[in-house]
Amino acid sequence: MTKDKNDRSTWAIGGGILLGLGVGFFFLESAGALAFVGSLLAGLGIGLIITSILSKCRS
Repeated sequence: MTKDKNDRSTWAIGGGILLGLGVGFFFLESAGALAFVGSLLAGLGIGLIITSILSKCRS
């Protein structure tokens, strides 16, 4: 399996984690540390879902 150099579908994972990090910092003071960790995991999950959709569309 050769990977295209211009394939940036895996960037969705990093983008989802950064999105979750931003949302987690927003809720850190009001909801606590569990909401912070939960938003990071949700961001990771969203990034993985977007990556799988993008890779399926390219095939």
